[in-house]
Amino acid sequence: MRGVAGQYPLDRPTVRRLGAALVRALPHGTASPHLLIGRDTRESGLWIEQELAHGAVGEGAEVTSVGVVPTPAVAYLTRAYPEYVAGVVISASHNPYQDNGIKVFSGKGEKFTEAVERHVEAIVADRLWHAKSGDPSPVPRADLIGAYLAHLRAVFPEYSDVRGFRLAIDCANGATTTVAPTLFNALGLDTIVMGDTPDGRNINLGCGSTHPEKLAALVVERGCQLGVAFDGDGDRAIFVDEHGKIVDGDAVLLMCGGYLQREGRLKGNAIVATVMSNIGLELALKALGIELLRTSVGDKHVMEEMMKRGLSLGGEQSGHIIFSDYLFTGDGLCTALNVLRTVALTKRSLSDLASQLTTYPQVLLNVRVRERVDLKTIAPVAAAIARVEGRVANHGRLLIRYSGTEPLLRVMLEGKDQEEIRGWAQEIVDVVREHLG
Repeated sequence: MRGVAGQYPLDRPTVRRLGAALVRALPHGTASPHLLIGRDTRESGLWIEQELAHGAVGEGAEVTSVGVVPTPAVAYLTRAYPEYVAGVVISASHNPYQDNGIKVFSGKGEKFTEAVERHVEAIVADRLWHAKSGDPSPVPRADLIGAYLAHLRAVFPEYSDVRGFRLAIDCANGATTTVAPTLFNALGLDTIVMGDTPDGRNINLGCGSTHPEKLAALVVERGCQLGVAFDGDGDRAIFVDEHGKIVDGDAVLLMCGGYLQREGRLKGNAIVATVMSNIGLELALKALGIELLRTSVGDKHVMEEMMKRGLSLGGEQSGHIIFSDYLFTGDGLCTALNVLRTVALTKRSLSDLASQLTTYPQVLLNVRVRERVDLKTIAPVAAAIARVEGRVANHGRLLIRYSGTEPLLRVMLEGKDQEEIRGWAQEIVDVVREHLG
């Protein structure tokens, strides 16, 4: 759930009601369930935490806060400490400070399924019950950061290979400010930090994974081997090589996947990505004998596919990468350590490793439609699509889908030549506009 803090569904009564509903949705027989809460640095986080906890306590739960920590820390700690039956994160990730959100992890450290989400929503919507009244109180605190840091250090046992390595990090004035500098300094890196002065309103403001430009300039200016920018809640990471060039999640999947394969640790010899990952990733992995499995956009879909197939690596172009050996959710710090480890053990620079990925040109065109119909039933449209698919076979990709929120059809095409694929995409758009516009 995500929205503007203070407005429905993130107004005080609804947040309190959601806390109560979460407890009601837990399996029957769960006596006095214990929930763990963490949050990012937004100014609204504290009151949302208190309202959520008040509702949960009213249903017989015990609630503990770990304060400002990355989202994956809550996922890990919920799994590591059996007394917690669920973990709750209060964050809106890479959104501006006015927004906030609530996400829930099971006691296994996994995001709740859509079926459980629907169940909670149904309970919230049932007006036959009421959440506990009264003023909320501060939530009892527990200092569990040490356990999360120990978990992260296990990702890179060979860390002595990067002692003195100059690393620039951008904490996005968000949740990683409480752990990232401590982690990298403890590993002996020469760490240069930016985006580490949160004030409740500057989270993601001109910094972090959605704005890595300042980090890129810092890497070049200070002669760093690489840089890493986290998002507001710390579950994703975008990298900068030593020349200041941005390195996204596709490149991370390729370099880390290739090295895991060399170590015999790439389960199923396959990687999960979404439909938005570039065709260049698919072709590069194919050359290594690694299968790329695609899902709908969203880390939840990636996670579910990985769990279903028992795979060890998956993620999104945005830098949301899942290493299931450590956790079944994205973790920017875990991703950074895996990239550092790959750089160190291959003895190659980040720019060299990232150069293995040839990113193909991409064109995205939108066309407004009057109705959503199966395109295969419109003969001229189906014929145009078939023609373009034939042209890009084996060296490109066509993706056509309706927008989930607007009356639009999106035509995405990847191939070797920008102007050529733009013309092909326009062919489809023109035919769609003629018959459905």
